[in-house]
Amino acid sequence: MRLPQPAVLHRLGRMPYREAWALQQRLQDELVAAKRADPPRALPHAVLVVEHPPVYTLGKSGDAANLLASEAELDLLGATFVPVDRGGDITFHGPGQVVVYPILDLDRLYTPEGESLHDLHRYLRELEEAVIRTCAEWEVTADRVAGRTGVWVGPDARGDERKVCAMGVRCSRWVTMHGLALNVTTDLGWFDRIVPCGIDDRGVTSLARESDRPATFDAVADRLLVHLGDRLGLALSDA
Repeated sequence: MRLPQPAVLHRLGRMPYREAWALQQRLQDELVAAKRADPPRALPHAVLVVEHPPVYTLGKSGDAANLLASEAELDLLGATFVPVDRGGDITFHGPGQVVVYPILDLDRLYTPEGESLHDLHRYLRELEEAVIRTCAEWEVTADRVAGRTGVWVGPDARGDERKVCAMGVRCSRWVTMHGLALNVTTDLGWFDRIVPCGIDDRGVTSLARESDRPATFDAVADRLLVHLGDRLGLALSDA
């Protein structure tokens, strides 16, 4: 059995999106530089957990037409719009949403079953699994939907699933950045101004909406971090 890899946990509180993005880029650059050194150095991985002020982000393969509000409307709402370098389409980040950015060297990580994480599809499935297990602790049955990255609840009476967690990542020399956003007590009205993840035939939801148990940012974040550590083979310690 492989020992967990050390990872530094950065609890950032509420931080503007661009500031957290810059920190991700710096940490990713440091891990990549260490891999390319002669001889290579194995720096600790990093995991950022953060809550953002209202912001809409658009992935590099996304369609700007999926933002349904004008810049002037966003200004009035106190929200911003940021095109970013992750995969995926458009999503919302804001208060009540647990956002986790793992900065990981996948060349060094394995699942509990011994599978290498040198595989972006496997990595995304493990992120999903951590979220699914977290939702289960709030007695919410969540699952994957074939062909659609993220975590979903449902189907409802009409047969439709609702997305509770969005995901999008970027990888350089097998070092990741960006990550996942789990709606806990998020005001879901913010999603009315976009076509979430470019999917127009499914809705969004939150743990608070789906669970009869109280759900708070800190409680959900703590359990999610435990499951991420288990699924990704990480030993997390606070910065």
